[in-house]
Amino acid sequence: MTTPTPVAPTEGHPGAGHHVLRGVGVGRRAVVGPVAQVRAAPAVPADAAVLVDGVPADAAATRAALEAAFASVAAGLREQASRATGTVQEVLAATAQMAADNALRSQVLAKVDAGQPPVAAVDAVVAQFAAMFEAAGGYLAERVTDLRSVRDRVVAAALGLPAPGVPELHEPSVVVAEDLAPADTAALDLAKVLAIVTELGGPTGHTAIIAGQLGLPCLVRVTGATDVPEGALAAVDAAAGTLTVEPDDALRADVERRAARDAALAEDTAPGATADGHAVALLANIGTAEDAERVAGPGVEGVGLFRTEVLFLERTAAPTQADQAAAYGRVLRAMAGHKVVVRTLDAGADKPLAFATQPDEENPALGVRGYRLVRTHPELLDTQLAALGQARAETGAEPWVMAPMIATAAEARDFAARARAAGVRTVGVMVEVPAAALRAREVLAEVDFVSLGTNDLAQYAMATDRLRGELADLLDVWQPAVLDLVAATARAGAEVGKPVGVCGESAGDPLMALVLVGLGVTSLSMSAGAIGAVRYAVRHHTLERCRELAAAALAAGSAPDARAAVLALVADEVRGTLGL
Repeated sequence: MTTPTPVAPTEGHPGAGHHVLRGVGVGRRAVVGPVAQVRAAPAVPADAAVLVDGVPADAAATRAALEAAFASVAAGLREQASRATGTVQEVLAATAQMAADNALRSQVLAKVDAGQPPVAAVDAVVAQFAAMFEAAGGYLAERVTDLRSVRDRVVAAALGLPAPGVPELHEPSVVVAEDLAPADTAALDLAKVLAIVTELGGPTGHTAIIAGQLGLPCLVRVTGATDVPEGALAAVDAAAGTLTVEPDDALRADVERRAARDAALAEDTAPGATADGHAVALLANIGTAEDAERVAGPGVEGVGLFRTEVLFLERTAAPTQADQAAAYGRVLRAMAGHKVVVRTLDAGADKPLAFATQPDEENPALGVRGYRLVRTHPELLDTQLAALGQARAETGAEPWVMAPMIATAAEARDFAARARAAGVRTVGVMVEVPAAALRAREVLAEVDFVSLGTNDLAQYAMATDRLRGELADLLDVWQPAVLDLVAATARAGAEVGKPVGVCGESAGDPLMALVLVGLGVTSLSMSAGAIGAVRYAVRHHTLERCRELAAAALAAGSAPDARAAVLALVADEVRGTLGL
């Protein structure tokens, strides 16, 4: 790994002379806080020995070290669980029970007593228990990931290595990792996470998306981030794409001013509309019922994207209809009659599921993912739609539902028939595949609405893997070809009189939001924290002005030129207030 080196900050940028690491920012916010490093599981050989004063321990000392490791891991997890809530508490409590399990510990110690090295003993017993859990299925099968987490923690504790995984956060911190799985990101203690910084990943990967959904500024592709010392003060600026180590007073004051500005914008809770009164619904993206309960309020007009795959992550079997109906019901109740758009399971590609992913796909992003799972696992979609129908009946609310990865009108017709048969009345599809955008009129003939997923639409239009951070420039939603596809879809919606929303992260960019409104998009869904700035930008421009901005973007020859052309036409007041 490289060591952070001083980089000359952008001219006029506070913090000159300090270590500045650059990456790709997700969002616009900036924060300052201490660094909390996420450690990978220890990579140690199976014959590694417990050391005492630098010398391999004898059998008795090795046994004692393992016993102490199991006890300390269990106690630490119980302590964390006692201070957590919701899903995080449940996961920690279940993992603590495994670390304290007498059978697991006894079998490891028996192997050590028989002369087996400690790491090999732990690996063998954990593998045996994991096989038993997977064979049993159900709840036990879902605990295999937790069991392996216990393995990593016990090995680290016995060998005196740093504990792996997301550390327990004692204060609001900047979480830094080589990379984070979406499930890890979703399980973070939000009360103590200021920002997420990773060395790998891309700006439209799902860890970045979940971070945005949670309202956290995020940086990806930050070389050297994992070498920043634990506890060092760092400023994360998602808009500038910078991580500044030990920022000076001027930079810290700048971050505070931006935070105050964002707080002031969030106080405006009026419905979204242009300066001349053209309504544009401003909605939130969520992944869990807890998200819905957190964002519900007068400033959010509903949910434009409920990413239901969070319910399926880290499981070895799909959640039951009853489990899903309970989660959907919580979201519908939390939003209290406001619009809720539920996206059915979008698994595959970078969101593999143990019970659904095709193991032999050479190009999973182009394979069996999203709606296409009906070809191999139709029961997953049918159960999910039945659960939505059940939630509708139990709450009296009317959910909207849409399918991801629809490519043809025939697929849209099939999905609509399945959804309506399950009792869901308002049915739509995602437009992420260029074919669906080019044939949007035919697709809209089969459904009630469409929603543009601009992250995947850019990936497929530009033939660029969204996880390849080094190709981020091609994934830019300002690319004229991507905007052409958005325009074609919005035009089709206007012609047939059906809503066309955008639920990709581009909706949360105030500049892009103006372009989308000008193209004819009727609703914008984004992380809840982005709504204030978007509302302000839209309110300070008429619909006609938004159309002029859209025309300028479409006429540009490149993504940077498109953004620059729009920025030059935006009202001075808006540029100044939003810091554009």
